[in-house]
Amino acid sequence: MSADLLPILLCLISAVSVAATNLFVKRGGDVLATRMLVSVVMAACALPLLPITPWPSPRLWQALGVSVMVHWAYQFAMIRALHRGDLSLVFPVMRGLAPLMTAMFATLFLAETPGMTGWAGLVIATAALIVFALPENAGKAAKRLRRAALIWAGLTAVGIGAYSVADAHGTRTADTLISFIVWLFLLDSLGISLAVLWARRGRLRASLRSQLKNGIIGGGLGALSYAAALWAFTLAEAATVTALRETSVVFGALFGAVLLKEPFGRKRLLAAIFLATGLTLIQI
Repeated sequence: MSADLLPILLCLISAVSVAATNLFVKRGGDVLATRMLVSVVMAACALPLLPITPWPSPRLWQALGVSVMVHWAYQFAMIRALHRGDLSLVFPVMRGLAPLMTAMFATLFLAETPGMTGWAGLVIATAALIVFALPENAGKAAKRLRRAALIWAGLTAVGIGAYSVADAHGTRTADTLISFIVWLFLLDSLGISLAVLWARRGRLRASLRSQLKNGIIGGGLGALSYAAALWAFTLAEAATVTALRETSVVFGALFGAVLLKEPFGRKRLLAAIFLATGLTLIQI
């Protein structure tokens, strides 16, 4: 396979699987418990590789520390967003704004700056998101809920941009890619697990049992998605990888409409098309 095509293929695999992961997290009902199961399953996927994984160097431990803290903050914001809004609303916002956030962070911390076409794509993608999230006819309570969902979705996008740059740095710091993947998956599961143990104390078993199927499937898909993305980070610039990966917004909105029966009108269809167009321009 061509070296130019490999990162594109990896990002598309990551895009479809991350959209499916969020579908299972949202469909589970208890977003916090399902997200914990996803993280634990991702860690379990990495665990068999631990005996052959090199011990991180001090420099890699520093990179892992930054990545893990950013991942924990991102997961908290994402859980709040999914609790407060439809998948077809919050998923396009939190994933679609991520390339802009990543480009800004990459410019500041990795000296990776998109060209004119890339910035044009970011503008188109952001404009499409504004249309996608325009208020619909609803009562005051629904509008307040929608506003809260959009705020948390925006914070999630900031988290995605931050962890994309942190993880891109980490994959380039590690002596081997497997070192970063395995240790990130293992450490990432600790924060959400502690949060669930505290929030679901006294009813933990019942909460996890009802979400087990969605968590296991979502975790397997999540492991596939992020392993592919981390590999792509070693082959292309962080903003480019994130931009192509975030075509997942189209898959996420379609999954929400078809499988969760969430509304998806012509406005959102056109916005999703423009959003995909903007993200494609960033890749070009």
